[in-house]
Amino acid sequence: MSVGDLMAAWFSDPANWSGPAGIPARFGEHVLYSVLAMAVAALIAIPAGLVTGHTGRGGFLAVTLANIGRALPTIGVMFLVVLLMGIGLVPIQVALVVLAIPPILVNTYEGVRAVEPGLTDAARGMGMRAPQVLFRLELPVAAPMVLLGLRTAAIQVVATATIAAYAGAGGLGKFIFDGQKRQEFGMVAGGSLLVVLLAVLVIAFFALLGRVVVARGLRAGAAAGRR
Repeated sequence: MSVGDLMAAWFSDPANWSGPAGIPARFGEHVLYSVLAMAVAALIAIPAGLVTGHTGRGGFLAVTLANIGRALPTIGVMFLVVLLMGIGLVPIQVALVVLAIPPILVNTYEGVRAVEPGLTDAARGMGMRAPQVLFRLELPVAAPMVLLGLRTAAIQVVATATIAAYAGAGGLGKFIFDGQKRQEFGMVAGGSLLVVLLAVLVIAFFALLGRVVVARGLRAGAAAGRR
């Protein structure tokens, strides 16, 4: 049988769709790991990017550290944290947060710094205070870049959460690693396909979110810039 046939047989087996080790349960675990890591990373990185981008203070250091973090090997970060903290959900979440912070921080910072100085000067001339300039002007203009950072981080987290199964967690990676151990290649292919499907859903989610959050004029400008 081909790998495609084995995968189809695995998906069509009712036993794989029920219980704590079934497809819905593992899919839910994977989503939970990813959402928790993204929430913590966003709570850290977005405020840091907004403040450094708005004030211009500490921006070089923050971006440099973030770029160093982006250069770190994903698997290396995961296993280093597990070695230091042990096997469990908390070390895995810490590793995912560490990997998610850099793209969110860098994109938020660059999005705020890209706002034209003339706009901020005009806002201050109208009597706006610093927080008002940040949240009423700079953040809305920087929204496309912030969402790009979030999307990049989310895709990376979804992919890396697969490796978490090797470090004692659940998620869709369990199908891949357990399938390799048992030489059940239909399970391996099925687990891999589910990870790809989740990544596609992430991309679609942020595309829809961009239509809601980003102003129409900014979306048109971004589209024109890509042409």
